[in-house]
Amino acid sequence: MTVYLKFDFHAVCKKVLEDSLQAHDIKYNLTGFGEVELLQKLSPDKKQDLADTLQAYNIEIVENQKSVLVQKIKDTIIDMVFNEDTEVNVKTSAYLADTLDHSYGYLSNLFSEITYTSIENFIILQKIEYAKQLIIKNNLSLTEIAFKLNYSSVAHLSTQFKKTTGITPSAFQRIISKRREISQQQ
Repeated sequence: MTVYLKFDFHAVCKKVLEDSLQAHDIKYNLTGFGEVELLQKLSPDKKQDLADTLQAYNIEIVENQKSVLVQKIKDTIIDMVFNEDTEVNVKTSAYLADTLDHSYGYLSNLFSEITYTSIENFIILQKIEYAKQLIIKNNLSLTEIAFKLNYSSVAHLSTQFKKTTGITPSAFQRIISKRREISQQQ
């Protein structure tokens, strides 16, 4: 039997962080997505215990300043793509520069230096992942999904979807429909 789940990625991450910090009796403030202000100094042992707990969820404490900024870039992009409240026609370069208070050129070069890929490729991957989620959990047309993800056309979405996943969004929809049919018959 297959069970389909709907969840809020941000809420899940926030809950994992809160539970982990509380389990270690650490006073904190969540200041942003992927950012926690510790209200007390941690001993090296307590910090390592927290790191070990978070590692079980594939969350790591980032300490290198360049890596911290790259993680902020990733978090900002994920929030921009997946957030329902983000303006549809926002220009990514301006959004990142304004949000992170650095020039887009600097952010782009740093991101490429640390991740060996471009910001644009990371955005495409996030958009395609969100498109897959929208196809799975919503009854939106490909036109609506393309608009929601700020694509100029369904053809543009389809091209990037196929280039990233190896199949078209329509084929992906058919696969999901077939799986649902088989699951309902069981």
